[in-house]
Amino acid sequence: MRIFLTGGDGQLGRALRRILSAHDLLAPAESEADISDPRVASLIAEARPDVVIHAAAYTDVDGAEANPDRAFAVNALGSRHVAQGAAESGARLIAVSTDYVYDGAKQGPYREDDPVAPLGLYGASKLAGEREILKAKPDAVILRTAWLYGEGKNFVETILRLARGRDELRIVDDQHGSPTAAADLATVIAALLQTPCAGVYHAVNAGTCSWYEFAREILRLAGIDRRVVPIRSSELVRPAKRPANSVLDCGKLAALGVTLRPWQDALRAYLRERGLVAA
Repeated sequence: MRIFLTGGDGQLGRALRRILSAHDLLAPAESEADISDPRVASLIAEARPDVVIHAAAYTDVDGAEANPDRAFAVNALGSRHVAQGAAESGARLIAVSTDYVYDGAKQGPYREDDPVAPLGLYGASKLAGEREILKAKPDAVILRTAWLYGEGKNFVETILRLARGRDELRIVDDQHGSPTAAADLATVIAALLQTPCAGVYHAVNAGTCSWYEFAREILRLAGIDRRVVPIRSSELVRPAKRPANSVLDCGKLAALGVTLRPWQDALRAYLRERGLVAA
């Protein structure tokens, strides 16, 4: 299968490059395929892929508040260009979105048909991207995920780094979601290559926790003894508001026969691969 991948150097992109290595995979660097440039549509169409996987994104949540033009250029207009390229080539399109399209005010897990109401410009730019995708490619698959970590800069690596230099970590305990391994999300995408489907789906590892609980589990598995203090979001001064509830219902994806393992198991596997699981 011929696959065109955007964002191949990101956390998810790197995981996808590993799991899809047996395919005819085209994963140009950003310098070669800047999705904010309309010409990327022609680049995709000329490659004649069977599937386009759109994993490129502007993901700096706080940075989007100061640089909205850049966030929308990549996440909204960039998604339009990628979808246009997929449409011109007749390829399937699988695109990745975010829990930040929701405001986090719901009690209980979000379903795909729940109202969207982004709290900040990052979420707004990603929602605009979803709409651009479905306008240009109505049969696209959009996967909303959350709390992603993989090879590169992420929450897991930040906690491990901070624990090496501090005796105490203060971590938010009033935001809940599902930590999701990039490797597991890549496995979902690989499965969907063989699964006829279209529309919006949620894809996160099973189970939920707060950032505080996530941090404690990271340190426990790594065998690092540090004091972790739970704090409220209001104690942190950040440009962008975060949703308090990022829990996503993955029942629609499960109905396709695709499920993700518990987040604790995925985290253990990630740390084991990094050689960081305590004996």
